[in-house]
Amino acid sequence: MADNAQDDLLQLIKRVGAFLSLKFPRDLDSRSVGAIAGLAFALVFTWRLLRAPSEPQRRQSKRQAPSASSSGVRSAETVNVSSQGAINLAEDSRTQNAIDEFFQPVKPTLGQIVRQRLSEGRKVTCRLLGVILEENTPEELQKQATVRSSVLEVLLEITKFCDLYLMERVLDDESEKKVLEALKDAGFFTSGGLVKDKVLFCGTENGRTSFVRQLEPDWHIDSNPEITTQLARFIKYQLHVSSVKLERPASNVFTAPSLEQFFGCV
Repeated sequence: MADNAQDDLLQLIKRVGAFLSLKFPRDLDSRSVGAIAGLAFALVFTWRLLRAPSEPQRRQSKRQAPSASSSGVRSAETVNVSSQGAINLAEDSRTQNAIDEFFQPVKPTLGQIVRQRLSEGRKVTCRLLGVILEENTPEELQKQATVRSSVLEVLLEITKFCDLYLMERVLDDESEKKVLEALKDAGFFTSGGLVKDKVLFCGTENGRTSFVRQLEPDWHIDSNPEITTQLARFIKYQLHVSSVKLERPASNVFTAPSLEQFFGCV
C-alpha cells in the first residue's frame, strides 16, 4: 500500500509540474511553483485519507456456536464488505480520473506558439514569393498572384503583436497591382494588422536586402538562400523557407518547408 501511495504521489508531482510549466511558463519562479504543488498534494491526499474506509472492528474473542442465524449474518457481512470495496474502488477511480483531467497538458493557442517561436520579436520582414504566394518567380507574377490560404492564419497572428513588412522583387507595375489585389482578396488589409504601405516592391534582389537592413527587423523570412546567408550577420534571427536545408546555416538561421510548418500548423 505504501508503494502504491508513493507511485501516486510521483505521478501527481509529474502532472503538477507539466501543468504549471505550460500554464505559467514565465510568471512563476521555482519557489512559487513548489508552494502551489505542495498545496495541491496536501489537499488531494488529505481528501483521499478522510474518505478512506475505517478499520474493521475487531472480532470478539469469544466464539459462538455456528447456527443458521449466525451464518446468515456472516453472509450479509461478506456481501456488505464486498459492496463497500466496490464502492471504494469506484471512488478511487473517480478521484484518479478527476486528477488526470485537471492536470492534463494544456494545449497552447496559435498566438502563444507564434510568440514563443519568434522569441517575443516585435518587427518581422518577409518576402512574398515562395512563402506567402504560390508563385516562385517574378515572371509568374506577371500572369497571376495567388495567396496560399494555409499561411493566412499565421500571418494574422503575427500582425497582432509584430510590425510586419512584406516585400518582393517585381518586373512591372502590373505585377504590383496583382499582388496587392491578391492580398486584399485574402483579407490581409481588413484585419487591421497589415496596411498597403507595408508591402514594399523593388526591381532587384539587392533592393530587398537593402529594405531588410534599413528596417532592422528582429526576424526576416526568406526563401532565397543567398539573401539568407548575406543577412545572417546583420539580422538577429532568420527563417529560411525551403524544402532543402542550407549546407552550413548560421546559428541564428532556422529552416522549415513552409511558414505554417515552422509554427506547427500542419
